[in-house]
Amino acid sequence: MERVILLKIKEIYDLAIKEGMNADPRGEEELKRVLEKAKKEYDDLKETEKEFFDLEKLTNPYSDTRILIGDSDVEVKSILCGIDIEVGEVLLADRLKEKGKDIDLLLAHHPEGKSLTGLPGVMKMQADIWHREGVPINIGDVLIDKRMKEVQRSLMPVNHNRAVDAARILDIPFMNIHTPADNMVTSFLQKQFDELSPYTVKDVIDFLKKIPEYKEAAKMGAGPMILVGDGDKRAGRVVVDMTGGTEGPEGVLEKLADAGVGTIVGMHMGNKLRKKADEYHINVVIAGHIASDAVGLNLLLDKFEKKEINITPCSGLMRVSR
Repeated sequence: MERVILLKIKEIYDLAIKEGMNADPRGEEELKRVLEKAKKEYDDLKETEKEFFDLEKLTNPYSDTRILIGDSDVEVKSILCGIDIEVGEVLLADRLKEKGKDIDLLLAHHPEGKSLTGLPGVMKMQADIWHREGVPINIGDVLIDKRMKEVQRSLMPVNHNRAVDAARILDIPFMNIHTPADNMVTSFLQKQFDELSPYTVKDVIDFLKKIPEYKEAAKMGAGPMILVGDGDKRAGRVVVDMTGGTEGPEGVLEKLADAGVGTIVGMHMGNKLRKKADEYHINVVIAGHIASDAVGLNLLLDKFEKKEINITPCSGLMRVSR
């Protein structure tokens, strides 16, 4: 019987980066510039500083997506995958292994360890996304720089490596895929809204509830909802805002309104941003955080399953194949 050729952890990682780049709203040329900038930054460092440079930046434009622990040459036939993999999920994997279930890799969506400290580094792409919608790039750059520093400060007190340490002690490889998956759900939904051209905000909600992950989330009370606006209001131009690390700055809402954005479809939105959206009459539909993460992750997991990898979902992931 012919042996099935399994993917190694590094191949899974590389495939995720490739798919994330294919779906990246910035486009190929801008991604090329990002990688070239990283190389120049490395080349310009003194030799004593180079040991602190993350070499992954030379080939991976997503600083919130990394192999966190484990041998990258390990072949993978079974993954425990969840939106969050924290110490509890690491222990769950160990318990499953005790019961005889193969778990070769822990795969999280949300960042842990050095991926979490790298989260602010992906936020710069938000300026490019706003620019595509009509916000001048110079204004976007200033707005996002301030927000990036704010997020970086908020992460400084965090115990970043708890789950990574647990996986290391139990000798279970661990990686996470954040922005590549967020790119995929953003691209997936934006294409469909562009084709659908929903007339009202309620039409936006109705469309989302036809997607399995959002439909199930709605049954749990965590599905699509109108945060700003009313169902009978016209949607105008619909923009999906689901990638770029985390929420952007308040100041961009005025600029997006001036650029003609009518409705934002996002994963979540804090109260300060909600007030600004209301002030500038932008409708806001919250599709749901975990459900949106699941859509993006599922689009990637379909690629992995084609390689004969078994997926065990946990931690909020509803597995749907497309």
